[in-house]
Amino acid sequence: METIVILIIVGLLSVGAGCLDKDTQAPAEGILVKGSDTVLPLAQAVSESFMAKYPNKSITVIGGGSGVGIAALIDDEVDIAMSSREMKDLEIKNANSHGVDPIEHAICWDGIAVVVHPDNPVSTLSLTQIRGIYNGSISNWEDVGGAAGKIVVMSRDSSSGTYEYYKQNVLMGDNVRPDALIQSATGAIILEISHNKNAIGYIGIAYLEKDVKPLFLSSGSDYALPTPDNIKNGTYPLARPLYFYTNGEPDGLTKEFLDFVLSQTGQEIATDVGYLPIT
Repeated sequence: METIVILIIVGLLSVGAGCLDKDTQAPAEGILVKGSDTVLPLAQAVSESFMAKYPNKSITVIGGGSGVGIAALIDDEVDIAMSSREMKDLEIKNANSHGVDPIEHAICWDGIAVVVHPDNPVSTLSLTQIRGIYNGSISNWEDVGGAAGKIVVMSRDSSSGTYEYYKQNVLMGDNVRPDALIQSATGAIILEISHNKNAIGYIGIAYLEKDVKPLFLSSGSDYALPTPDNIKNGTYPLARPLYFYTNGEPDGLTKEFLDFVLSQTGQEIATDVGYLPIT
């Protein structure tokens, strides 16, 4: 699937390379936000609300994956990089060598749902079983209590911060099995699973919909669904903060937008979209 690109321009007229305020005809302020597809729904929703409040200011939001956003920040091509993982030491070193000083801003909490087709009889899996499915040591649904059938494994590509988190916390460093179907966007995983009763994948909870079924997961004896309450109380095992990264401490419109995201209004939007407030 092609990289998801969402351009949000509200109440602005595009002229040449910039935008004009329709009342003053002066160039409108604008910033570029790019990166994680997991963070994308939040950035989109908050941007729409922000620009409705400040119609002479423009926020352009582009997906593509955490790695893509971080690379753009390192090259000083964006004002904000969206990421569903922390920057790596090597990325920070590379940024510094380009004169970029990455500053991390946690903006909300997210859970990772492991999902299957709604008609799949399997409803619970341990993290050990999921690891086996993804590293290739488990290949048939009947080995984990389901109907006989070859498991079709779906995974995000290596530019995805969700993939990085999943590899570290579920696969425990193992490689994804070689026959896995690698996707560049969450939407492709949802689409495949909604049409394939033997498929399994993982997505951010903000993307949960009726076409896929989230599994009860456990890292011990208790199984839990990826609900806000279970993430808050720690019974659901796959949860992590999501981030904005800026070059140095933000100022100007970048700071205004970040402050809005972290405000009560912004955090209420995060909750409405399907995330948890960072507080």
